Amino acid sequence: MLKDIISALAIALTLFAFLPYIASTWRGQTRPHVFSWVIWGITTFIVFLAQVKDGGGAGAWPIGVSGVITIGVAIVAYLKRADISITRLDTLFFIAAVSAVPLWYFTADPMWAVVILTVVDLLGFGPTLRKAFHFPHEENLTFFGLFLLRNLLVIVALERYSVTTLLFPAAVALACLLLILLIGYRRTLNRA
Repeated sequence: MLKDIISALAIALTLFAFLPYIASTWRGQTRPHVFSWVIWGITTFIVFLAQVKDGGGAGAWPIGVSGVITIGVAIVAYLKRADISITRLDTLFFIAAVSAVPLWYFTADPMWAVVILTVVDLLGFGPTLRKAFHFPHEENLTFFGLFLLRNLLVIVALERYSVTTLLFPAAVALACLLLILLIGYRRTLNRA
């Protein structure tokens, strides 16, 4: 029962984080990198399926909701022509991410699927890190802070702890923390 409540809180936090982010993207105030969001949407939803298969229970549901909404962010970002610039480095990140997805199919093991897809998802941070380094005011710190908190709640809500259920939310929480620190640092330098 407590895990269900914590999962519901994580889902509410997911919606609370995404709705203003999507609205801000729609208005052109936030310009997310489309490649990152496509990669994150695909990997997040597949990790959700693997977590469910491995008994993640209620703790997996926020990941599934996030995967669906993340694809929505990618669509809005593309429609609003947010950041669709593609560098060679971005292309390398995207190719690495997309090429890893078929590996999940061939492993047929949820743990290896999550390991592979967590690496792919973290590669998705590449274009956003590059963009945040050069344009730190185009990313929303609050959004990534809420996602840091959401992933910590997901970890608490998991009904079974294993590499399969724990790796993805822990890695994404750490990546969000590092992105927040980079953006904060770069914004401080830009003020000087």
